[in-house]
Amino acid sequence: MAEQVLRHIPVMLGEAVEGLSVRSDGRYLDGTFGRGGHARAVLSRLGPDGRLLLMDRDPQAIAAAQAEFASDPRVCIRHANFSSLAEWDETAAGLDGVLLDLGVSSPQLDEAARGFSFMADAPLDMRMDTSQGESAAGFLASASEREIADVLWNYGEERHSRRIARAIVADRDATPFTRTGQLAALCERVVGRREPGKHPATRTFQALRIQVNGELDALHDGLDAALSRLNPGGRLSVISFHSLEDRAVKQFIRDQSGRVQNSRRGPPLQAAPARLKAVGKAQFPSDEELAANPRSRSAVLRVAEKLAEERA
Repeated sequence: MAEQVLRHIPVMLGEAVEGLSVRSDGRYLDGTFGRGGHARAVLSRLGPDGRLLLMDRDPQAIAAAQAEFASDPRVCIRHANFSSLAEWDETAAGLDGVLLDLGVSSPQLDEAARGFSFMADAPLDMRMDTSQGESAAGFLASASEREIADVLWNYGEERHSRRIARAIVADRDATPFTRTGQLAALCERVVGRREPGKHPATRTFQALRIQVNGELDALHDGLDAALSRLNPGGRLSVISFHSLEDRAVKQFIRDQSGRVQNSRRGPPLQAAPARLKAVGKAQFPSDEELAANPRSRSAVLRVAEKLAEERA
């Protein structure tokens, strides 16, 4: 029963939707529909002239969106990665807000067969869009030891990345890695339980998920696309779940705000025209939300507003 409840709790719901400053006649895009918690809250604030665009790369999420919202004339649904939002004709008229809830969703974690979790033995897949791309098992079968180590270090900040990669390559010829249980057991064997409260496979699974789904590249492309489609005064509301995501969002907002970080050793840098301004500081889940939904513990929300372009 507890798992069933967790499946449907949107993270930082009130704060993320408040950050959009929804107008009843505005046009908004939820680029990570999931199971629709944030989308429902936005839609509840829209009048008959409002518009809500929904995207997700996960076919199961799109099926859920179609089942619930396809009959609403204010809603339009597209199966695609939010990184391609600017390629969607529906966004060409401009957007008054874009919401991104990054990372893996609770339904994806809870369904063992998707292969995202080390808590249950399942096929080692990890693809958010199961209709395309290479699975985690495929990557581990073909990548070199150095490639695997680089992924674990760069995307998981795993201190034991080289040892884990070496063990994977040493073991895979005899027994290819096709199950989450195999990989979790290897991580436990190599790393040991050195961090109380954290499974030794946590960083490895995160890193492989990011690699398989190209999440950081999608984030960079999606932020650029969102900025290109936002109307002046439009809001960008982004929820991150690990430091790599949050760092990218924070840097994007800073870079687009006309601020530069000069080095004492290099020549002064020229600031680009400001296109965004941060709205408040980073926000974190309340104690009440953490108690109700432990999966929100690493969430960070950042909000920014599109500035009007200066006229020459």
